[in-house]
Amino acid sequence: MTKEKELAQQIIRIIGGKENISAVTNCMTRLRLTPIDKSKIDLLALQKIRGVLGVVETPGQLQIILGPGFVGKVTAEVTILTGLQMGEVKDLKAAISDKNRTPIKMFLGRLATIFVPLIPAIVGSGMVAGLTNIAIQSGADPKGTFIAILNVIGWGFFSYLGIFVGINTAKEFSGTPAMGGLAGILIINPLIASITINGMALVPGRGGLFGVMLVAWFMTMIEKRLRKVVPNALDIVITPTLTLLIGGFASFYVLQPIGGVLSDSIINFFKNMLEVGGAFVGFILAGTFLPVVMTGLHQGLVPVHMEFLNTQKANPLMPILAMAGAGQVGASLAVYLKTRNSKLKEIIKGALPVGILGIGEPLIFGVTLPLGRPFITACIGAAFGGAFQAIMHVNSIALGLSGLPLAFLIKPGNVGYYLIGILIAYVAGFIITWLAGFDDLKEEDYEQDPRGGA
Repeated sequence: MTKEKELAQQIIRIIGGKENISAVTNCMTRLRLTPIDKSKIDLLALQKIRGVLGVVETPGQLQIILGPGFVGKVTAEVTILTGLQMGEVKDLKAAISDKNRTPIKMFLGRLATIFVPLIPAIVGSGMVAGLTNIAIQSGADPKGTFIAILNVIGWGFFSYLGIFVGINTAKEFSGTPAMGGLAGILIINPLIASITINGMALVPGRGGLFGVMLVAWFMTMIEKRLRKVVPNALDIVITPTLTLLIGGFASFYVLQPIGGVLSDSIINFFKNMLEVGGAFVGFILAGTFLPVVMTGLHQGLVPVHMEFLNTQKANPLMPILAMAGAGQVGASLAVYLKTRNSKLKEIIKGALPVGILGIGEPLIFGVTLPLGRPFITACIGAAFGGAFQAIMHVNSIALGLSGLPLAFLIKPGNVGYYLIGILIAYVAGFIITWLAGFDDLKEEDYEQDPRGGA
């Protein structure tokens, strides 16, 4: 039996069996399960499983941190053992029932559910777009066949991202995925430029992903209401037709303009904050981002990043927030040099490389958070890096991993500044952690290895 299958069996047993799981999915480092009855879960036993880095409870979901690469294999075993497909919901009422959820948590949680399944495609496409940028900067002919092919490979997904977001939005609200895809087409279709309403021509893409989600949600609500009144024999014809017609007209007359206002408001809010606050805002944003990552709600910011790229063709937020991981790398290196705990040293050696590559959960749950003080000093170190990125107006041109790989996605002319910012966060995190110190834990407190070994 593989260690992935053995771990999957342990997790399923401890959270109450496969009958207590209503949905399964994963992101870069986390197995995300939707439990039906949380009272059946033994959280303490779950946290003690060898190979589990940490456990995070969010509204309606249990996130089990396993680390990059490994999480995908374990998730595959869980889907086999439970009989659930990725993203399939077995019991909707159980999936949405959580007395501790707040409106903000619900909103960010839904955004995360919509965008988490898209992350591998976003990262892969973003990295290809970054490599295209490097190839051009290195002398490749921007009009040549090679660059043309790279552009199609790297930017194709982003051109049609609205369709995927529409599909996932419909799924999230229990609608027909294909109708959600149509919502995306309504927003991004270039043919809408020929439509004039109240003397103004419509703009393809106006409202961006927020507009797509708004239209997909509206069409889902229409579809569900129609199904209650349309006879079963006519449902396959009447329901989708009326849903599309009502959704289409509502989109062009009402929803796309609302989405446009919402999109512009969010982008202008962050732009004005950075223009007015500068280094101070960069300091605060980078310094407070690690706790957001810890809760898993950082995925809810994906549409904000995408709107910056959609409307401004550049994103100042991503380089600033990327400093959170860099500060943690510096703090963890200080812990490595100071600790006498050999098991903790092994954990750091395994988690540092992926931390440098922009995946911070292994360091959060394996190193800084268990020690307490280094988590705070890592945040402070990150804040200095964020302040520098804000001062130098560093922007990214695509969305992908943070850490060093983000350098491939930084706007030409900003790469050097971005790398200096990372270095500042590394050094600040290291020095502050070294000076602040920490209470070294005993060997038995580190029986788990983030890669699943002893």
